[in-house]
Amino acid sequence: MPRPIEALIHTDALAHNLARARAELAGARLWAVVKANAYGHGIARAYAGLRAADGFALLDLAEARTLRELGWRGPILLLEGAFEPRDLELCSRLGLWHTVHCEAQIDWLAMHKTKAPHRVFLKLNSGMNRLGFTPQAFRSAWTRLEALPQVDEVSLMTHFSDADANANTDASTPGARAIDRQLQVFTETTRDLPGERSLANSAATLRHASDAQVRADWVRAGILLYGSAPDFPSHDIGHWDLQPTMTLRSKLIAVQQLQPGDTVGYGSRYTAHAPMRIGVVACGYADGYPRHAPGTHEHGTPVLVEGVRTRLVGRVSMDMVTVDLTPVPHAGPGSEVTLWGRGPPVDGRVSLLPIDEVAHAAGTLGYELMCALAARVPVRTVGEAAWAADSPPP
Repeated sequence: MPRPIEALIHTDALAHNLARARAELAGARLWAVVKANAYGHGIARAYAGLRAADGFALLDLAEARTLRELGWRGPILLLEGAFEPRDLELCSRLGLWHTVHCEAQIDWLAMHKTKAPHRVFLKLNSGMNRLGFTPQAFRSAWTRLEALPQVDEVSLMTHFSDADANANTDASTPGARAIDRQLQVFTETTRDLPGERSLANSAATLRHASDAQVRADWVRAGILLYGSAPDFPSHDIGHWDLQPTMTLRSKLIAVQQLQPGDTVGYGSRYTAHAPMRIGVVACGYADGYPRHAPGTHEHGTPVLVEGVRTRLVGRVSMDMVTVDLTPVPHAGPGSEVTLWGRGPPVDGRVSLLPIDEVAHAAGTLGYELMCALAARVPVRTVGEAAWAADSPPP
């Protein structure tokens, strides 16, 4: 019998979240961001739920090749562009669009021999201070690209650093949006330049896409597609009408009866104050569960046992976590445990544990938990019909 842990990828939820993003766009087009192997979901597994996108955005050339092999013939954008000159050969062969964020990438294009000119996105550093040309250097870079026969069309892009925040402390106007300063830099720097524009990430898409300047021509939907709220805990996925796209689930493999004064796990971080039952779950940090997820009296990371919410007790170890069974006195070995995502039905309704809640308890983000899913965890793709008939893990 295999170890009773698995991850489920819900293609119906991916399609729902994509449609939810598109509802905000008023005609703008949508990049489905699938970097980091579709945020840990697997590009091949996520593709069916995301193929209604207008294009895919990613970082890795191998991932771009995977999309072409899956049958995608539409636009694919390399968000960090080429990493060395020979990358442009594959861009030509696969028909990839790519970001240009530094002078070296323009130099490589100038030396590149290609029959079909490239579509590029020239990136402005509007205040994030990671990639992109400064406002002072941006127009010079645009002029160089426009003069190259290797370049077909130049589009313009930037990336907001604080689209998930409520206010910009640097703004002179009280209550101004956190993105306004960078939006102003972008608008002033690109004024009168032709070309399509892309500014909005997930947070900006959900919070500010009603603004045509923010929405622009393309939005880059990332974390929202995977059922995580980009501005949690200010808003949760229920507020944004998003659905979890990844479930990590396992089973209880043992039950212990504690007496007052008994401790749990390494370091004896949890001490029972009264008689209680705890369950041992086949899941640990070697599976990608966050090692620092708390399990103390004051702070217990949420978990579902048979769809009922309870909490971790004690430290997370490599292969096991322990949970309080007080809210589920009937639970025992074999009971289903949801570490995040969709749980089993309770009173006729599917139970949910958003990944954001687990990540927040552990002091991290849903992004990290998705991407940290370990290779040893079996992964299975399910859709709406499959989920309705799905059984607990073997």
